[in-house]
Amino acid sequence: MLAVQKQSLSLAAKPLVLRAGTGVEKPVVKATEPAKKKTLMEKIKHEALHYWHGTKLFAKEMKLSSKLVTKVAWGGTLTRREQRQLRRTFSDTVRLVPFLMFVIIPFAELLLPVALKLFPGMLPSTYEDKASMEKKREKTQRVRNELTRYLKETLAEQSKVQQRLAQEGSEETGEFLARMRSSGEQVSTSDLLKVAHVFEDELTLDNLSRPQLVSIARFVGVNAFGTDNYLKYQINNRMRYIRADDKMIKAETIESLSVPELQSACQTRGIRILGVSPARMREELAQWLELHLDHNIPATLLILSRIITAGEPESQKFSAEALQATITSLPDNLVNEATLRLAEVSGTATKKQKLEVLEEQEELIEDEDVQEKKKQQQDKKEEEEAKAVEEPKAEAAEAPKAEEGAAKAESSEAKPKDSGSN
Repeated sequence: MLAVQKQSLSLAAKPLVLRAGTGVEKPVVKATEPAKKKTLMEKIKHEALHYWHGTKLFAKEMKLSSKLVTKVAWGGTLTRREQRQLRRTFSDTVRLVPFLMFVIIPFAELLLPVALKLFPGMLPSTYEDKASMEKKREKTQRVRNELTRYLKETLAEQSKVQQRLAQEGSEETGEFLARMRSSGEQVSTSDLLKVAHVFEDELTLDNLSRPQLVSIARFVGVNAFGTDNYLKYQINNRMRYIRADDKMIKAETIESLSVPELQSACQTRGIRILGVSPARMREELAQWLELHLDHNIPATLLILSRIITAGEPESQKFSAEALQATITSLPDNLVNEATLRLAEVSGTATKKQKLEVLEEQEELIEDEDVQEKKKQQQDKKEEEEAKAVEEPKAEAAEAPKAEEGAAKAESSEAKPKDSGSN
């Protein structure tokens, strides 16, 4: 009844006309006027004002950060917000270095708009507008969705092989992990939390394949280039930063974070932010802190479970199913080493277990050595090619100098002869 009354009231506010051929009245819908396009001068004025405000903001940040540096120099400690402010200002200052080339090289400033169009990341964060920030977030979300799909396929293939191997010889693994990997039956959350902490960040990263390392690196915003060892080092540093940041957030409480700070913290941890309310983000961040700090679940394992559920908006919150799927899909050598650690703690580790893990680690070390040698050979080849290109140029540059020197020598020899004849 109330719905009918509301509808009649809303219709009464609009003018009514008779529909052709019927006695039914319908509301007149006014056509919306198209948005007025800005003139060229208005666009120039808007951009100039935007960059002017960005410059003022950057100067303000530099002033504030100089105070923070002074505070640190005098032995003071910085809060999480102050640390983020100092890092952001330092990053913006580093971004300004390429602009020196446009100042030093004559007429290079004419190419500045082209450079900014090709490399929008050159600008400090103070010059970013809402549209560019939103585009960056959407791009990050698209990349994460693609990585999720790719990693799911990779993990699914690994899971099939691992289930077959576990069924053939479950005696070689721990009773719990063997049951979970072979049968696929759901285990209790408490059991999962007890065993998850064994998969430490460093242990997990050391035993992941390169595609998985690249996926994690891109998911957490780390440059995915270089050898496997370099990737592991970069990701491990990011995980250490996240753990330290988690401790600071817990000490200062999640409620103290502003909405932009909350979005940044969630994005760093792979928590969805597009189309999600601040209350939901705070809830998921609180759950992350509980799992990471209270239950001591490694960040790498949490990130992997986030990757698996990233394409499912309704399943973003932690679930035992996601964690179990992550542990089940981990490489065999990683699970074997984790099982050995559990056995060593309980005092049931056998020499056979240790020998098998040692052989697996030896194979991984050999693979890493092969990668390092290939990288060194590639670097050496590139260096030789660059040298081969530079040598003809150097010879060509030296030729005029040699000719000039020979001409001078001839002229100097001719002068004594002329003086003798005189």
